[in-house]
Amino acid sequence: MEASNSLGPSRRAKSALLWGVVGALAFLVLLQGYALLAEPPVTITQGALVAVLVGLGAGLGSFLLERRIAAWASRRPPE
Repeated sequence: MEASNSLGPSRRAKSALLWGVVGALAFLVLLQGYALLAEPPVTITQGALVAVLVGLGAGLGSFLLERRIAAWASRRPPE
């Protein structure tokens, strides 16, 4: 179990939150790029809602999979 101080979230939670932000911003960048080349597929409100959902998915996914990926990486033979 990971030790956490009482002043804020654990390092794992911060990492998951930042991955969620990265996921949401990446979606918004892709949406903006598409809107520049073609007609916008969704409204601003719909795009923001989907970005929030993508961010939640990315954050939750990274929180749940971080330990498994780290364990897998530590078992890989050196190149």
